[in-house]
Amino acid sequence: MLQLNVKNETSRLRAVVLGTAESSGPTPTAEEAYDPKSLEHILAGTYPSEEDMIVEMDAINAVFKKYDVKVFRPEIIENYNQIFTRDIGFVIDDIFIKANILPDRDGELDAIGHVIAQIDPAKVVRPPEEVHIEGGDVLLWNDHIFIGTYKGDDYASYITARTNMQGVEYIRQLFPHKTVKEFDLVKSRTEARDNALHLDCCFQPIGHDKGIIYQGGFRDMADFQYLEDLFGTENLFHITRDEMYHMHSNVFSISPDVVVSEEKFTRLNNWLRDNGFTVEEVPYAEIAKQEGLLRCSTLPLIRD
Repeated sequence: MLQLNVKNETSRLRAVVLGTAESSGPTPTAEEAYDPKSLEHILAGTYPSEEDMIVEMDAINAVFKKYDVKVFRPEIIENYNQIFTRDIGFVIDDIFIKANILPDRDGELDAIGHVIAQIDPAKVVRPPEEVHIEGGDVLLWNDHIFIGTYKGDDYASYITARTNMQGVEYIRQLFPHKTVKEFDLVKSRTEARDNALHLDCCFQPIGHDKGIIYQGGFRDMADFQYLEDLFGTENLFHITRDEMYHMHSNVFSISPDVVVSEEKFTRLNNWLRDNGFTVEEVPYAEIAKQEGLLRCSTLPLIRD
């Protein structure tokens, strides 16, 4: 049995589910796009090829091997996008929470059934139907759980609004001993530079006390202020609108001092090194065209 344990974003990683780009299917039509960034690349004819995305995922898999991390992969479903495992489930403490994802993505959860089967069934939960929550919106910081949401009255009309307030309340009830704080995110169906698809698209903790943040991703400045007060201004790396668009906050920590980052994130990677981090650089720019990066394609199961 897998003894799940995830209490934060940065403790030493021992086991993870890494998505797969194999048989990811043809380029979607504009109508099939789930987010404005994918739509942009579909229309421009620059949507990533399966071949290029497999190379990128092999690169992060090699980093996991280097650090002796146990890696699980989904079963391959023909012509089906299975890259972003973070959307389909997530672990808090020793509980695996299945996400209520967009209905036509249900197969992705089935494809990691062989992993879920190794978890004590009493530790696997699925929220009721009205609860919308995806792993990209859930960030753990020991006694804190940060959750991205969208509080606009037009929530239902936004395919980019993935976690609702029922999702926040559900987590609050499941973990009453933790501080659960929600963040109202900026959403756009048409402009990827103004769409924080998930909380990890505009904020992520790294190390013991630092974070990467994009102020423009928050609809309410009090939410941004909350994080600035908690982490301290000097401990936050502020990214620009363009860096947010290229997913600079969506890196992935293997330990408090090792961060996997995209090789072209020069300003961020230099800052990380200046602050004592080891940066494992990988190519991930093709996968980023689908508005997801390193954190989106990983689902941690066990951290020390």
